Amino acid sequence: MSVSVATEQRQFTPLMRLFHWLTAALVLTILGIGVAMVASLADYHRLVSIHRPLGILILIVVVIRFVNRHYSTLPPFPATMSPRERSVAPTSELFLYALLVVQPLVGWGMLSAASYPITLYGSIHLFPILPHNVMLYAVLRRAHTVLAYLLFLTFLAHLGAVLFHTWVMRDGTFSRMAPWKVRAQ
Repeated sequence: MSVSVATEQRQFTPLMRLFHWLTAALVLTILGIGVAMVASLADYHRLVSIHRPLGILILIVVVIRFVNRHYSTLPPFPATMSPRERSVAPTSELFLYALLVVQPLVGWGMLSAASYPITLYGSIHLFPILPHNVMLYAVLRRAHTVLAYLLFLTFLAHLGAVLFHTWVMRDGTFSRMAPWKVRAQ
């Protein structure tokens, strides 16, 4: 068996790794901007003009990523993972995917319900997906906030699991998604 075949079996595909790290960077950026929007009213409009298109970009990237994942071969779990961890990992991954799809849709719906224009770039606007309704806007605004906290906590749990397996178990979990090519040992 050649080294490249063994490496591909130990790692996610290069495209999957690219989408993973792109998603991580976008999510961390948008969460940071979301916190800054709440903390700084002076910069709110500038920040929201970045936040909106980033949310839609995340939605697009995650949908492409999910489809790509469906048609890609996944590396096996490390032998150190317990049966419980092996069942929790895909479930938590699907939960994270769901959050990454639902959160931008809730934001889009929230802006639609408020009749705010959803500017992506320059004169490119998204169409409203919900009718104007102030009560619906209030509910979706609260849901958007709660989902943001849930997304952040889920991200921390994901990061914690990877760090545990990398630093405590030392089972090569990080190398499965490392942005660089990992050589077979």
